[in-house]
Amino acid sequence: MGPPILALNSRTSHANSSDVYPSQMNSSVASNRLFASVSMEENKQKPIDFLRIIFEGIIAGGTAGVIVETALYPIDTIKTRLQAAHGGAKIHWKGLYSGLAGNLAGVLPASALFVGVYEPAKQKLLTMFPENLSAFAHLSAGAIGGLAASLIRVPTEVVKQRMQTGQFSSAPDVVRLILSKEGVKGLFAGYGSFLLRDLPFDAIQFCIYEQMRIGYKTAAKRDLTDPENAVIGAFAGAVTGAITTPLDVLKTRLMVQGNQYNGIINCAQTILREEGPAAFLKGIEPRVLWIGIGGSIFFGVLERTKLLLSEQRSKSESLKEE
Repeated sequence: MGPPILALNSRTSHANSSDVYPSQMNSSVASNRLFASVSMEENKQKPIDFLRIIFEGIIAGGTAGVIVETALYPIDTIKTRLQAAHGGAKIHWKGLYSGLAGNLAGVLPASALFVGVYEPAKQKLLTMFPENLSAFAHLSAGAIGGLAASLIRVPTEVVKQRMQTGQFSSAPDVVRLILSKEGVKGLFAGYGSFLLRDLPFDAIQFCIYEQMRIGYKTAAKRDLTDPENAVIGAFAGAVTGAITTPLDVLKTRLMVQGNQYNGIINCAQTILREEGPAAFLKGIEPRVLWIGIGGSIFFGVLERTKLLLSEQRSKSESLKEE
């Protein structure tokens, strides 16, 4: 007999939840299942309002992304400088907010696009996967959201990291010089390594977060509070950040140093040959700290914003009925 596994039933509830957004679910315990699961029977009977989910996801994602980026930008700068430094080269500690304004211009639409794609994709996939395999729906939705957002994230990241390493003083200067010397493809430097890092990162982080929320809600038999969402988000971010650090090092080198490497494999071989295996863990401490705290803020703000939007929608619907 297999271990007891968590299951959630949404048949009788109607409030906001991140697991089967926007429904709130009662919990029960089932056995012989591999993952925490959610019942989508009600959602299968009722059409999913994709336009509303996309709209609310865009607002919630954009809000969460901007708050996280502004609060934690200096930690990200330190991490980038550590990863970009060769051998025992020293890093400088000035200008830790270099490139923030230009980065926010990219983070806002990227975060909005990610959540705007993730939420409806999750809803649709949860109706397609068996109830005991909801983790695969969360994994797939995270990867799909990450792929969509990468079209904005990569140029933003290229500009941000070149400013963080002191190569330029303003975002327009970065863009102009990259376009003149490297062409449009220069703005997408390291795109392959970015996808190699971010698709697994997004998939794993959101899967851990969603599955832990389902498990916690089942055990507590109630909705989670803001601090509880924040703690789960911090754990999911820290674990995922540590796992993907080697991929992040490759992405940083390819983005910052332009044409010095001939692709991902050449970059990895060069780092291994010249700096040794330890170089692939450069910046892991600030990265785990940054993403852990960032996950706490992001998911806390995300869930709170979604709840506020849901409450506002409910009030509007009630006024219309009156």
